[in-house]
Amino acid sequence: MQPSKIQSPAVAGLFYDQDPAQLSRAVQGFIATGQRQGGAATANRPKAIIAPHAGYPFSGPIAGSAYAAIAERAAHIEQVVLLGPPHRLPVRGLATSSAVAFETPLGQVPVDQSAIDRLIAAHPYIQRMDAAFAGEHCIEVQLPFLQLLLDRFHLVPLLVGAVGAAQVAEVLAPFWEAEDSLIVISSDLSHYLDYASAQDLDKRTSEAIRTLHPERIAPEQACGRTAIAGLLTLASAQQAEGRILDLRNSGDTAGPRDRVVGYGAYAFS
Repeated sequence: MQPSKIQSPAVAGLFYDQDPAQLSRAVQGFIATGQRQGGAATANRPKAIIAPHAGYPFSGPIAGSAYAAIAERAAHIEQVVLLGPPHRLPVRGLATSSAVAFETPLGQVPVDQSAIDRLIAAHPYIQRMDAAFAGEHCIEVQLPFLQLLLDRFHLVPLLVGAVGAAQVAEVLAPFWEAEDSLIVISSDLSHYLDYASAQDLDKRTSEAIRTLHPERIAPEQACGRTAIAGLLTLASAQQAEGRILDLRNSGDTAGPRDRVVGYGAYAFS
């Protein structure tokens, strides 16, 4: 029998602090700031959020705005389906993991392998592909936020490759219906434009997200475009409301303004 696999952190000490106490303080600070800035944004109890996945000095404050929006619902969330783009290995369809848990400096997050078994049985374009998760950061950097907000939860990790938005929406539909589930899409926005150009493009992307129009988002507008498109397709069918919680770029947080990366936080309820 194969030993149980733990997905070890790949970017602790790089994208975020590997010291648990310092990591906790940083993430709690991001969420607290998001709560102060978001005001009544928590009142609608989102079913889904979109949050960025860069290094915390760059995108952590924007991610905090997304997670602040679910704080009021946190006690009722027991399952998180977390989707992001594969950065290191091409994926046909959707890839998931055989790991029993994902680990961060804050501990281990159990993976809901029973839910994954059901997804694979229902959707032939989903496969377990552990190699796609080796060194991948888009799932990992979301976990400390979830670990500090939620009491206990099980994770369904998915990397979204070459697949249609309608297929992604089909995968997400049962999680939208489940009272104890949260959908998280991990995505940055534009990459390496100058500050003014990024602001213009990211505003157009954000408006397309807010109004649930995935066809208005080109591949260069968001690295997690396909996952976002699937969520927006589902949210439109559910007659959901989209909200822009935060929109900035690395030139606003911790980087120069000649080549920036865009970050947005969004909620759907």
